[in-house]
Amino acid sequence: MSTVITQLLYLAAALLAVVFVLVPHEFAHAFVAYKNGDLTPKFNGRLTLNPLKHLDPLGLVMVALVGFGWAKPVPIDTRNFKNYKTGLFTTAIAGICANLIIAFLIYPLYALCVKYLPTNYGTDFLEYFLKLTFNYSLSIVVFNLLPLYPLDGFRVVEALTHTYNRVRRFLGRYGQWILLALILESFICGILENYLSVFGYFDILGYVMKFAVEIVGKPITLLWGLII
Repeated sequence: MSTVITQLLYLAAALLAVVFVLVPHEFAHAFVAYKNGDLTPKFNGRLTLNPLKHLDPLGLVMVALVGFGWAKPVPIDTRNFKNYKTGLFTTAIAGICANLIIAFLIYPLYALCVKYLPTNYGTDFLEYFLKLTFNYSLSIVVFNLLPLYPLDGFRVVEALTHTYNRVRRFLGRYGQWILLALILESFICGILENYLSVFGYFDILGYVMKFAVEIVGKPITLLWGLII
């Protein structure tokens, strides 16, 4: 029974962590686009922290299952930006910056939880939630930096290149299919790894996740480790 309860606690914590990671990410996009002169996110009801306005059910499940997923894209009209390149670039990186801030603020809470709170179901849930929020925040940062349409990384490429750039046009045309293939490959490898561990070595997005937590997150864990 305890194993079942632990698994349910972990799943609940994972889903809550996804909400806590994706909603501020999308709100940041909407807010920065609005500040750059585009009222489209406001007219579409996205200038809010209400999860129901941002979450995509399939994307929510995918983050919980493989650590990567998505929310509903924030609609923007770049023609409304006061400055096209500045508006597009800052709007694109806004979600990434929001997740970096979340990761930075959540880790000390996780460290304090592990260090000082007694072990029981309540603290287990809290520990799962804080740790997964940290991991998901970092994975979303690295995942969204991939220059594949419709991820934030592609919007950064759009802001820094010309329309006729061949690489940009290729990533825009085929990026979503490459992205779906990577997610599917990661999901299949995760299943097959349960039967044959060698499949774990072929999980491309798994390496991205590992890089996010162990490399990108290292300065955060080191800094807070000196304090706590």
